[in-house]
Amino acid sequence: MRLSQLLPLAGVSTLALASALHAQDIAGDQAQAVVLNPITLVAGGQENVEATGGVTVTPEDLEAMQPADVSELFARDSAITVSGGAGPAKRIHVFGLEQSNLAVTVDGVPQGPTSWHHTGSNVIDPAFLKSVEVEAGAAAADAGFGAAAGAVRYETVGAKDLLTEGKTQGGRVGLSYGSNGRGLSASLAGYGVYGGFDWFAMIHGTEGDNYESGDGLEMDGSEPAVRGALVKLGYEFDTHRVELAYDRTEDDADRTIKMNMDLYPTSPARPVDRGVYPLKITRNTLTLKYSSTAPTDAWDPEAMLFVSNNKYERPNYATGERPINGDMNLENQTIGGKLQNTYTLGQGTITAGVDWAYDDYDIDNYGDTDRRYWSLETMQIGAFVQGRFEFDNGIDLSTGLRLDHHRFTDWNGGKHNDTGASVNGTLSYEFAEGYEVFAGASHTWLGHTFGEYALLHARTADLYVADDYKASSARNVKLGLNVDQDNWTGNLTFFDTRLKDMGELQYPEDAPYYLDNVEEYRSKGFTLQAAYSWGSGRVGGSFTKADVTQDGEDRLPNGGTAVPVGKVATLYVDQELAQYNAKVGATVEWADKLSGDYLTEAGFSEAPSYTVLNLYGEWRPANYENVVLHLGVDNVFDRNYSERSSYVQYDARGVMPLYAPGRTVTLGLKMDF
Repeated sequence: MRLSQLLPLAGVSTLALASALHAQDIAGDQAQAVVLNPITLVAGGQENVEATGGVTVTPEDLEAMQPADVSELFARDSAITVSGGAGPAKRIHVFGLEQSNLAVTVDGVPQGPTSWHHTGSNVIDPAFLKSVEVEAGAAAADAGFGAAAGAVRYETVGAKDLLTEGKTQGGRVGLSYGSNGRGLSASLAGYGVYGGFDWFAMIHGTEGDNYESGDGLEMDGSEPAVRGALVKLGYEFDTHRVELAYDRTEDDADRTIKMNMDLYPTSPARPVDRGVYPLKITRNTLTLKYSSTAPTDAWDPEAMLFVSNNKYERPNYATGERPINGDMNLENQTIGGKLQNTYTLGQGTITAGVDWAYDDYDIDNYGDTDRRYWSLETMQIGAFVQGRFEFDNGIDLSTGLRLDHHRFTDWNGGKHNDTGASVNGTLSYEFAEGYEVFAGASHTWLGHTFGEYALLHARTADLYVADDYKASSARNVKLGLNVDQDNWTGNLTFFDTRLKDMGELQYPEDAPYYLDNVEEYRSKGFTLQAAYSWGSGRVGGSFTKADVTQDGEDRLPNGGTAVPVGKVATLYVDQELAQYNAKVGATVEWADKLSGDYLTEAGFSEAPSYTVLNLYGEWRPANYENVVLHLGVDNVFDRNYSERSSYVQYDARGVMPLYAPGRTVTLGLKMDF
């Protein structure tokens, strides 16, 4: 974004923040608490979530779906697509842009970039989740560094979420068994409070087999093998709360080398290895948090320190006829923190603070090259302020600023330092009761992006960084309409996201490879959401159309930063049957055909349309309200399909899609005690 474009938006943000502070000085102690209508863009941070085309996965959604992986987690939201393959290979895309382009956090801890395009964005076990929020497009300044196309916030469950009224301790056990390779899943949790202390501990594990597609094709290396543990210890004294948390998730099983695609030989000289090899992917996070239990208008602090470690360990890969490939170990270690305070004013709130993170990346390369070890480092420190205001004339405003310094030390010891500003603003106007129009825009400075650090694997020592390599940035624009009438709500959002100067490795023929900036990625289109509730049930759905391009050309379905999405829709219904202590529901997922000369001329096949129906039912026995039986039937009609944003058939490279599971029946039991 040019300076002439950035200054007006920054000016609006500064003016709004200054005006609100000035009004607070005048009002003093007479300022009254603002009661926010649920539709307003400033209610609970919704200015960048559902109200403007984003996604919220609620505890109610999690109870209904009982998701086993991230594909099922986002099955009810067309704005998010998840590529197929084994669990650790799944990659999340928002409007066709890969998750590494969003500020992703788990309980506030940044998750960093994707390690490798054949591995998923990160290992998240839905068994531990309480809720998920996805900001699509212009993210708030306090969402974190690197929110190019929005933000994803995963929140895990804790003791106070599960304790029932009047109890000081409790536990939960969960068991399920599924067909088509789903196998056994088991979890055990204990939690309680005593005096000022509270604690929560949970373990979860899965054990299964390879699944089969709708046509009966076995997907090698797809067995579920997630293990996880979550521990939280809290202590409250006077007006203070301190919490220490440890989160570990791992996937340890035999996997194919390229988990997100199937391969076939294109010639006798290009054989394909379909074998499976040991692969272990782990995520460990230790977090210390502080907050106030008695916040005031001027003092509502949050502080956090964290240490995280992510590993990818592939120790026994036979190189065969391609010695440039081989065993590979990846490790990313991060230490960071955040300190912020929220001020309550007569018109809303202002959140201000600082955040920082130091990342160390190591690649142990056993390929047959002239360099075995690679390492690189990044350091980020930023200051931010975000205001969320509601005015008496029906106008609501969310606006903020960030200033970040970023240092990238590359694998050859070269240092790349730069500082940049980010600014965002979302303005809404309720022109009639329950009817609201909005517009938002942002410019986000991203520092020095470098794509997937695993791509250093099997590179030769002459790999270098281009002299004109520079920091990346993003621009978001969105506008739309919200409706909130009695029992139904609706939203229409038009979006336009541009990623500029993203850093990626370049592969020229007969010359050394190098890191440089690439041409602009862009995703534009619209998303439509609607829901209706009648007390004992609800129905809802969404439709998204996203046109994804690079340098003005339609993006090919070959992975990476962006993938084509086309048209995607979802529909869901939940109904309580009070007389039977039961609930039933369904989800429909639909994706339109991907077609066009741009695909076939590049050697890709067209991706066929698909429609998938998933059903569930749950029952609480009348005399055992603490017991829930859950029955799920996914892909009821046993359709053979590959999830949108997966690879499609690519004859020129011998790539075939990895198909999603065929019909899968799961029976589960959950008991609280």
